[in-house]
Amino acid sequence: MQGCLSHVRVLDLSRVFAGPWATQILADFGAEVIKVEHPATGDDIRQMGLHRTDAAGNDTGETSSFLAMNRGKRSVAIDFKSPAGQDLIRRLATEADVFVENFKTGTLERYGLGYADLKAVNPDLVYCSITGFGQTGPRKELPGYDPLFQAMSGLMSITGVADGEPGAGPNLVGFSVSDIIAGFYATIAIQGALAHRDHGGGGQHIDLALFDAQVAALSHVGMNYLVSGRMPIRAGAASQVTCPWQAFGCADMELMIAVGNDRQFAKLCDALGLAGVADDPRFRTNRDRMANKADLIPMLEARIALKTAAEWEEALTGVGVPNAPINNFEQALADPQLREREMLVEMDHPRTGAVTLFANPVKFSETPVSYRRIPPQLGADTAEVLETVLGMTRAEIDDLAQDNVLKVGQRDAVSGPG
Repeated sequence: MQGCLSHVRVLDLSRVFAGPWATQILADFGAEVIKVEHPATGDDIRQMGLHRTDAAGNDTGETSSFLAMNRGKRSVAIDFKSPAGQDLIRRLATEADVFVENFKTGTLERYGLGYADLKAVNPDLVYCSITGFGQTGPRKELPGYDPLFQAMSGLMSITGVADGEPGAGPNLVGFSVSDIIAGFYATIAIQGALAHRDHGGGGQHIDLALFDAQVAALSHVGMNYLVSGRMPIRAGAASQVTCPWQAFGCADMELMIAVGNDRQFAKLCDALGLAGVADDPRFRTNRDRMANKADLIPMLEARIALKTAAEWEEALTGVGVPNAPINNFEQALADPQLREREMLVEMDHPRTGAVTLFANPVKFSETPVSYRRIPPQLGADTAEVLETVLGMTRAEIDDLAQDNVLKVGQRDAVSGPG
């Protein structure tokens, strides 16, 4: 069964996280994604993350980061700094629907591969540039990495232990959230631009900055500031606007409790044996509870500390109070809900043995996500793509390989569950 984007060909010159995350989603949805990498080094992410070993304990050269971002793609190794390489990219762009890149602003223009250059050969091309700070502004030419955008956007200022408590101070979110958010925005933008093109609007340039994306993703917390002028605070595991909505220490571990309305608060008080608290004028509404949080939270903490997390989870779930254990990765992946939703997918890998990947969470009713290709070796598909897409002969390809314009790598067997 074909995916919903099986009619789309993507030429992917992006590296590391944000761009590859977006193009992996497009591949999951059925798009043909041609990943262009440097013949000598490939994507930087091939050297990042933990190295996977085979059954004998030997390093396979595969890294956790590359495996996370590059399934479903074909790897073509071309040196676009050479005139012959630039010509190949332009020719591939004429046969593509989408072009994705995340080089510093102005880099590809120096090689004749900017938006204006490729629009001249393919007016219907959707060209997506993902950069740290965008194509305009005083920082447009600066490189950037996730921690910088977490810091500059204000995200770190609201993440971490509250002032006055042990360990207080700004903290990073525990993964490269700015890259992943930008990747999601890129995926959405590309599909929007394709819809515009398919209705006769032609191609266009998408200018997407990680800094912009991270600021936008502050969403309701950022809007709290715009509405009130009050500076958001770090609240640890607690909400800035809802109470009680935080982690509580049980007899054995912490439990997250999220009370979303006054009815749920009354049920929580009943379950904890706190008669009359829900009717106390200090705590009747969420606004009251937030205003009198210093009085309420110690009362709740004292009761919750008397039983284990499992005991409270059973009791609270039984009366409709949302709660959840604070899992580590092993516990999270063992959750029967996650298993039922098939959020892990296993693919056969000839060099590492079977590899388990996180699945795409989207469930299409008519065009289900499929996992057709394992993350490719560097240049594994160079010859196939140039032969089938551009009609080049193997002799022409071999000549360019001899000139170090491209690399023809070893192709793995394609296998997967979808």
